[in-house]
Amino acid sequence: MWSIWVTGMVTGLGLIVAIGAQNAFVLRQGLRREHIGVVVALCIISDALLIFGGTAGIGALVSRFPAVLEILRWGGAAYLTWWGIRSLISAARPSVLEAQAPRAKGTVVLTTLALTFLNPHVYLDTVVLLGSIANQYGPDTRWIFAAGAAVGSLIWFTALGYGARALSGVLNRPRTWQIVDLLIGVVMLVLAVRLLLG
Repeated sequence: MWSIWVTGMVTGLGLIVAIGAQNAFVLRQGLRREHIGVVVALCIISDALLIFGGTAGIGALVSRFPAVLEILRWGGAAYLTWWGIRSLISAARPSVLEAQAPRAKGTVVLTTLALTFLNPHVYLDTVVLLGSIANQYGPDTRWIFAAGAAVGSLIWFTALGYGARALSGVLNRPRTWQIVDLLIGVVMLVLAVRLLLG
């Protein structure tokens, strides 16, 4: 049982640690020290819902309706393009970075949810792939695997968000923000192109 839980945790970590739109946003919010608790909690809860949903068999349903993933692909690509261009504009104006107004909690919540659920890869990786792997363990022990994967998500988002917040004092310089915004802008645009190219 313990080995199945650890396998789930390692597999979950392997899928979410790669840099992506959601991780870049969590990093940015941590560095800004802005609503990081809400962002981390939303990411953890969303991942857990997707992991347990995939384990319950939603992955098979998602696979049967490719049109849904196609809509998410185009919507996600549009959103990532907008976010990437916005980040590059911020990077080009470092004077603005020093005095960025805090964003409302509602805006941050909506952005977190959009970056999570408008990404078709989250359904393929978290729902279909993790759900398929979990279901190989049988009807009883699959939930142990899923719980391990959910704990991997909890560990990662907590470490990323609060780790960035802890380092924000050292990194809170206009030049650092310029680099962060530049990297985020490039990552978002690359992800948008990858989504469009399938």
